[in-house]
Amino acid sequence: MRRLAAEAGAAPTTLYHHVRDKDDLLTQLLNDYADRLPRPELPDGPRERILVAATAMHDSLSAVPWAVEVLAGGDFFGDSALWMVETIVRGAIDCGCTPEQAVDLYRGLWYYTAGEILVRSATERRHAERGYDAYAEAVRARMSRSRLPHMSALADRWAALVARPTYPRGLSAFVDGLLRQGRGEGA
Repeated sequence: MRRLAAEAGAAPTTLYHHVRDKDDLLTQLLNDYADRLPRPELPDGPRERILVAATAMHDSLSAVPWAVEVLAGGDFFGDSALWMVETIVRGAIDCGCTPEQAVDLYRGLWYYTAGEILVRSATERRHAERGYDAYAEAVRARMSRSRLPHMSALADRWAALVARPTYPRGLSAFVDGLLRQGRGEGA
């Protein structure tokens, strides 16, 4: 907060007239960001609404991956972003889940989404720092044919394969699996 105040040319006490602490400042930044996000049109089907809301959550947070770390550390959701959570919970209930199962479905989607963003962001940062070719070469060098025969067979393509955008396909499978459990079709 002191550094921010110095960069703004103000005293730290001046900042505290507008925000309680760093968490409050981050919350306000995230709420402002969420206020400016366009809301996608939601389809009629509850499963499809879940997919659209989760994709909107993923896409908006992928643009600001630092926000995932902030959100993972506490409950900083503002009203502008809560429509996504509400849409997911309502969609799960409309698909036959109990309210508890709907919350479990949302939490699972949040963990899947946050994890995907954090891993992808860190990987992209490493590639940018070391270069993609250096990363790919390091992967190939660590894959022993005797210890890791299946991975070593893919070594030349490994970096490209793990960089593919698989979120939409994984999201669909994840939602379908959780909805089946919620309807008692398998556990």
